[in-house]
Amino acid sequence: MEAVLKKVQELALLHDKLDPRLIKEKQIKLGLRNEDGTGVFVGITSKGQVIGYEKITHGDGKVEVKPVPGKLMYCGYDMADIVRQKQIEKRLGFEETVFLLLTGELPNRRDLKAFCQLLGKKRALPAEMKEMILARPKHDDMMGSLHTMVSGMHLFDKNANSTNLADVSRQCIDLIAKFPTIIAYNYLTTKMDRKDLKKLKDPNPDWSTAETFLTLLHGKTPDPDMIELFDTMLIFHAEHGGGNNSTFSTRCVSSSGANTYMAICAGIGSLSGHLHGGANEAVMRMMADIKKKVKDWENEDELTDYLTAILDKKVGDKSGKIYGIGHAVYTVSDPRAVFLEETAGDLAAKAGREAEFELFKRIARIAPKLVKEKKGKTVCINVDFYSGFVYECMGIPTELFTPIFAMARVAGWSAHRIEELVQGRIIRPSYVTSLKAKKNYIPLFNRG
Repeated sequence: MEAVLKKVQELALLHDKLDPRLIKEKQIKLGLRNEDGTGVFVGITSKGQVIGYEKITHGDGKVEVKPVPGKLMYCGYDMADIVRQKQIEKRLGFEETVFLLLTGELPNRRDLKAFCQLLGKKRALPAEMKEMILARPKHDDMMGSLHTMVSGMHLFDKNANSTNLADVSRQCIDLIAKFPTIIAYNYLTTKMDRKDLKKLKDPNPDWSTAETFLTLLHGKTPDPDMIELFDTMLIFHAEHGGGNNSTFSTRCVSSSGANTYMAICAGIGSLSGHLHGGANEAVMRMMADIKKKVKDWENEDELTDYLTAILDKKVGDKSGKIYGIGHAVYTVSDPRAVFLEETAGDLAAKAGREAEFELFKRIARIAPKLVKEKKGKTVCINVDFYSGFVYECMGIPTELFTPIFAMARVAGWSAHRIEELVQGRIIRPSYVTSLKAKKNYIPLFNRG
């Protein structure tokens, strides 16, 4: 058995590695990325727009690409404006954001109330689904559990395979409503001494998405300020354009005519990868190492030396990465990180972690300068740099960081699924062969 596995691995490495000369010769854009790191245009969307650059055309016809402070647009509206206005009006805004992404328009008060009521009615799970969660093996992880439960939801849908817009809209709204319940239940069952169906309390249909998750998780009504900030975090992660890996995966599967549950599972599967959904967990591991190794957190010289050693692959996980630094589009600033740096201090104070938050802010000042000096790249702090710390201050365990990302992003996945079905063409890119010539088939008895 071991010999066969070893041979499979060795042959895969032998034949699957790419010759850099071939990539250049064929002008292959690996990862659908241009040479400057920007994404290759493969579609059109009205849902999300990530802005980190502006193009300036000069009189001689030359085009200059200029980095600008980052913006995140939802259906043409600045995400920062959505967050700012809901704070002014002292209300929550995730449900409004979901409605906007699904429809392309902001709801009026009547429509928003009806939409919130619809989500509230759909949050509770059937008893059979609760039993499925309770029956989960103990070794199952949170993203694996979410994938299993979402896949299993087709069992409770008489029109599960329908791609009719009415059915797909119903399915997407049902999933958006149930994600916080499923994620909370998945975690709670891992902490039960004795698994009991009665311990999985149904959510109150009057609760918002943020309130549903936090109340189910902690077993009590959370602080209003915590609900409001968590609601903001959900808005931050609800959408990020069609090109992010999980949304593109959802669109690919949707384009084949697959059902809603399989398409959303594709998004979950993609998000579970450490290069996509696990970034804030990596930040917290890095920060734990820094807190342990750097004696004086207020000494910027000492911090600079240690961060330099991280970049030189001498300390930390020796990857050479300062996690939470850099973004595929943003270089000047990530609007979500800017907001958290400005507002998360109050939460840190309530949690008794002010000194730690100040350490984060110092590193946020020092790290981009070091990356510029050593690698010549202009980078900024991204949302993942602060989000894990914010969740920890809320009493949320690390294993729920990525599921929370999914809880928010299912809104974007759903919006893009609907858009993909409306546009209606299967995604089918091409791959260039790495082989130079046809091989002659050798009969089995001549292969030794």
